[in-house]
Amino acid sequence: MGSGDWRAEHLRVLGDSERPLLVQELWRARPGWARRFELRGREEARRLEQEAFGAADSDGTGAPSWRPQKNRSRAASGGAALASPGPGSGSGPPTGTGGKERSENLSLRRSVSELSLQGRRRRQQERRQQALSMAPGAADAQIGPADPGDFDQLTQCLIQAPSNRPYFLLLQGYQDAQDFVVYVMTREQHVFGRGGNSSARGGSPAPYVDTFLNAPDILPRHCTVRAGPEPPAMVRPSRGAPVTHNGCLLLREAELHPGDLLGLGEHFLFMYKDPRTGGSGPARPPWLPARPGAAPPGPGWAFSCRLCGRGLQERGEALAAYLDGREPVLRFRPREEEALLGEIVRAAAAGAGDLPPLGPATLLALCVQHSARELELGHLPRLLGRLARLIKEAVWEKIKEIGDRQPENHPEGVPEVPLTPEAVSVELRPLMLWMANTTELLSFVQEKVLEMEKEADQEGLSSDPQLCNDLELCDEAMALLDEVIMCTFQQSVYYLTKTLYSTLPALLDSNPFTAGAELPGPGADLGAMPPGLRPTLGVFQAALELTSQCELHPDLVSQTFGYLFFFSNASLLNSLMERGQGRPFYQWSRAVQIRTNLDLVLDWLQGAGLGDIATEFFRKLSIAVNLLCVPRTSLLKASWSSLRTDHPTLTPAQLHHLLSHYQLGPGRGPPPAWDPPPAERDAVDTGDIFESFSSHPPLILPLGSSRLRLTGPVTDDALHRELRRLRRLLWDLEQQELPANHRHGPPVAPPP
Repeated sequence: MGSGDWRAEHLRVLGDSERPLLVQELWRARPGWARRFELRGREEARRLEQEAFGAADSDGTGAPSWRPQKNRSRAASGGAALASPGPGSGSGPPTGTGGKERSENLSLRRSVSELSLQGRRRRQQERRQQALSMAPGAADAQIGPADPGDFDQLTQCLIQAPSNRPYFLLLQGYQDAQDFVVYVMTREQHVFGRGGNSSARGGSPAPYVDTFLNAPDILPRHCTVRAGPEPPAMVRPSRGAPVTHNGCLLLREAELHPGDLLGLGEHFLFMYKDPRTGGSGPARPPWLPARPGAAPPGPGWAFSCRLCGRGLQERGEALAAYLDGREPVLRFRPREEEALLGEIVRAAAAGAGDLPPLGPATLLALCVQHSARELELGHLPRLLGRLARLIKEAVWEKIKEIGDRQPENHPEGVPEVPLTPEAVSVELRPLMLWMANTTELLSFVQEKVLEMEKEADQEGLSSDPQLCNDLELCDEAMALLDEVIMCTFQQSVYYLTKTLYSTLPALLDSNPFTAGAELPGPGADLGAMPPGLRPTLGVFQAALELTSQCELHPDLVSQTFGYLFFFSNASLLNSLMERGQGRPFYQWSRAVQIRTNLDLVLDWLQGAGLGDIATEFFRKLSIAVNLLCVPRTSLLKASWSSLRTDHPTLTPAQLHHLLSHYQLGPGRGPPPAWDPPPAERDAVDTGDIFESFSSHPPLILPLGSSRLRLTGPVTDDALHRELRRLRRLLWDLEQQELPANHRHGPPVAPPP
């Protein structure tokens, strides 16, 4: 560098699938030297090749040191595509000053991923002797003039593995003439796939691949390995790609340790090595067969991949520990999926056992987690669809049962018995449990689907048709779960409001100032409240206890009571408007009683933690009652504009209705100051004085992560018992497939 001229060193034809910038990154110049790359057309490259060999032959020096590379490069990252010349692609040779000067230049320097295979030309004879000495029969052979091509092939056998990068050692390949021995990871994420310039489906560009493998059963993007600075590395097969890990079929992402065997398709077998770990891998490779004398496989053969190399007793103890353990894991095979999901949903619908409120969602989430981690990529969408359909069928059946016991239309002559708070709580408990469990399960499923999309984006598969189809199936399943939540919410508030409907009129009619009674203060018990308020507050208390016992999501608790308060406000306000039309009702004394009842209700709700929601939804009723509580003398001095300003939530029609029916005394009518101006006369005449029940707030599903606890040991004894029961159910299903003389009972863990 500084004063030297550019001299040609190497000429090689690039293949169609190669990336010149990647070649430039890997081929580094020696210290003190600079390197540049020139791309030439094919015809010019052939002409320079002929000139180079012609000049070298005329000087008697043989082939030039920068002759076109005919042999395979020992590239580890880039594979066969980086090594194989392709038709229609070309590269240009660096410029030079003459054949003799080129022949005296440096020999080919291949420094891909620290794999140096030769030195300077002045040491060429020494290296030739070293290479020939390693060949069979070299001791008896006489070293003499050798063909440069033979020498180049021999020097390629002197491969030193990299010391600072993970790599893969080829144990079995597909074509010996094209396969390499070492494949080095040059990036943290390394992709194995098929070479060539074929495009992906739909005309999109072919996926990025680091190592090309040209076997017929290798997919365009077959497998991805991620090896960060800290172990362990992770290996993930692509959809439909046959991959084995230590002899076991690999369906999902798994840890990859130094010494592990990675099989791709039916032909390629690699050993993963990472020199950065300093030999910290397992002392005994996990793929080794059982030690001599080990017993043949016995009980728990379904877990043989996890317990590879263990004897009969050791395997039985490990299986017994799993069957009785508290680890939040539920393993199953796809063929047992339908029976397992059906059993979980059936037990939840029947209310069997004493599971915690969110126990069914926890068990179903364990099934989803097992599918997402252990089973093939396309299994999770199918499981979600089946799970959602089972839940929907169970909920629909429960709704039908409640409807049969609480019909909307009673036979003639049979009086309708109003629901009590206790009765409605018993009826709604199954629906509220399903609403709580489905909400948490939906949040958990959304997290798994987002992880699936994120992994696809990282691997460049976001436009893959199969992935798009899987995401559509997941969306359909989540839509069913969403429908279950909406329906259980609607049914719950329907029966709660049906119960409230018969209790609310007492807030307008009852007198809280009974003889000898003191008004209760904030936070008073239900029994201390006036008799006319207890039925309504009893419904609110039953709903609050029910949501707490079912561990309903706090957002849904707020929305449930928001709907109940919306219904109560609209129902009471409509009754208030209707009462003033027939008989005298709008007077100060009656308004003070209503105001007191309403204040007692709001104070009780404040003590129950629902004060903010109640104040918001009871605002319109409160303002209407406040208007009626204004002393008569003050009210007579007010004008329409001032009353509109002081009571903004009332519509012009509602305000005019209250004022026009207000009892000022015998023979006295509303003063002219209460008349609406002409600008608002049309709104008064055409406006509706009643509140619409269709303007209720919409249900908004909770956002954020699921509250299900799937880490750490299972601490709830009832949930642990159900988990053990399901594991033994799976064991029995597995044993039923075996011949009678091969069946075993579940192994029992030895006493401590």
